[in-house]
Amino acid sequence: MIFARKVWHLLVAIKDGLVLMFMLLFFLGLFAVLTTRPSAGVVRDGALLVKLDGTVVEEPAEVDPLDLVLSQAQPEKQHRARDVARAIRAAADDSRIKAVVLDLSSFGGGGQVHMEEIGAAMDAVRAAKKPVLTYAAGYADDGVMLAAHASEAWVDPLGGAVVAGPGGNHLYFGPLLERFKVNVHVFKVGTYKDFVEPYIRDAASAPSQEARRALYAALWEEWKANVAKARPKADIAKVTGDPVAWLKASGGDMAQAAKAAGLVDQVGDKVAFGERVKQIVGEDSASTRPGSFAHTSMAALLAAHPEASAGKAVAVVTVAGEIVDGKAGPGTAGGERIARLIDKANADDAPALVLRVDSPGGSVFASEQIRGAIERFKAKKRPVVVSMANLAASGGYWVSTPAQRIFAEPSTITGSIGIFALIPSFERTLAQYGVKGDGVRTTPLSGQPDVMSGLTPEVEQMIQASIESGYGRFIGLVGKSRGKTPEQIDAIAQGRVWDGGTARQNGLVDQFGGLDDAVAWAAQAAKLGDDWHPQFYGRSDNRYASLIERLTGGDEDSADEGAPTSDLAGMVSARQDRQLASGLDSLRRMMGTRGAQAFCLDCPVPAAPARDARQELGWIARIAGVLGLQ
Repeated sequence: MIFARKVWHLLVAIKDGLVLMFMLLFFLGLFAVLTTRPSAGVVRDGALLVKLDGTVVEEPAEVDPLDLVLSQAQPEKQHRARDVARAIRAAADDSRIKAVVLDLSSFGGGGQVHMEEIGAAMDAVRAAKKPVLTYAAGYADDGVMLAAHASEAWVDPLGGAVVAGPGGNHLYFGPLLERFKVNVHVFKVGTYKDFVEPYIRDAASAPSQEARRALYAALWEEWKANVAKARPKADIAKVTGDPVAWLKASGGDMAQAAKAAGLVDQVGDKVAFGERVKQIVGEDSASTRPGSFAHTSMAALLAAHPEASAGKAVAVVTVAGEIVDGKAGPGTAGGERIARLIDKANADDAPALVLRVDSPGGSVFASEQIRGAIERFKAKKRPVVVSMANLAASGGYWVSTPAQRIFAEPSTITGSIGIFALIPSFERTLAQYGVKGDGVRTTPLSGQPDVMSGLTPEVEQMIQASIESGYGRFIGLVGKSRGKTPEQIDAIAQGRVWDGGTARQNGLVDQFGGLDDAVAWAAQAAKLGDDWHPQFYGRSDNRYASLIERLTGGDEDSADEGAPTSDLAGMVSARQDRQLASGLDSLRRMMGTRGAQAFCLDCPVPAAPARDARQELGWIARIAGVLGLQ
């Protein structure tokens, strides 16, 4: 019996072990299927199809598939600007590619510098005597710029094009917060540091308006000059001078109005557009749907034209999105994460470092973490260069101060040298409901800062003194970097935002140029000759990309999806959703901001993967619930 029992236990153990092994193999296989990226495919004779179904950004944010499954909203896709431009430029020299097609049916927009970069790549294709065609249901300013660089721009008959120009409104919550007796304690330095104004005013101050007018005027002139050079026949003055008369002249038909103004060349649906492309590149043998044409995806062409890897590696580290404390990112500039990437490049003995900045700033502490890592790299007597994309303001400029050379574009938004802190308190709000704070203090700092019972005068004075000290440090770092006195920097600082052209004139920027120019300068400064290549630290493919692609329903390789996802009104509505999200984000910042901040009000932050708005409100929603406002 004892022997039989032992045999039985052995058999049960073997059975349990086999079950566990097969379950493990099953889940490993399932994981492999869900996370393995589909083959990039081969480059076929035909068109390069670039589907910009989302926003163009410097560094796409990673999407967690679990968050995607649980979220009530589908995140907007993000495309790396450098990859888009590189794929289009590769098409110019690849004999298999007969034309480039940009499908902008679901284009969510992008920064002006990125649009200029992609437009220049489109010009390179046209210079190679290959046509570039764009299609969209509706074109806004960024899409109009891309269409201007096309040899043929098409718009759907139910669509159109609008040119709004830079600028717009911010929400000002001052009267609302006063209505609910919320005290917003503002600590700042800088006449033009207007980030705090929406929480204490009902409209922009005179200095804020002055700075914005100058900034937007410069960006607007750059935009018009770019479009006019690429498409001289485009009558921007007609479209923007009296848009109602312009539209009425075409009987209210926005598509025909866009054609009449030279913004587009042809009006036709997506099938007609596909048939036109088919005339140029041939039909797609793998599809029988109307409007299908022979094409290669952007991923396939990039795989066929990998970036250079020979010679010494010039380290490139990206600071994209809001600068925050911790390890956040990609897509958000977590100070600890980026500092580690720079230290990794330092440990690898990279001969030079290029910091690619596309950030409106954020946490002073995180910005200083990044700056400290750059200084450690620089301490080994190796060149450090900064390349500014759309934004390098406030904290984005703080991290740029160690650079020996700063590159920017005329359309870059930079400066905003100033810092602030923001602390709301609710003692007056609670007092309306009969709730008051009381207690015993051993020092003026006991229990402070107290957002429920209020801040003591001593705490307020200490925080303001700390902010003033931080500003002094900021202008001191800039002065040392730019070879000027703190007083000279203070005259162009005070939180004011500058366009890249003016920043070059006042000495905050050294020269115009893109990332490639900055990397080439760094290689030359490191005396590498022609034997070098850029190495992008922290840039890796998302291992869940295949699963995310399936969950979001995307298919980069499909060119025959029929009608566009929405008309012009739908495109405007989608952009309104982003504006609403921006307004909610402003409220979140009032409650969620921690510590001193170097942040720019007039700097558009790239869209992040969507999250539930109720989660975004956080403490604001809870307080509103307590007060019976939900």
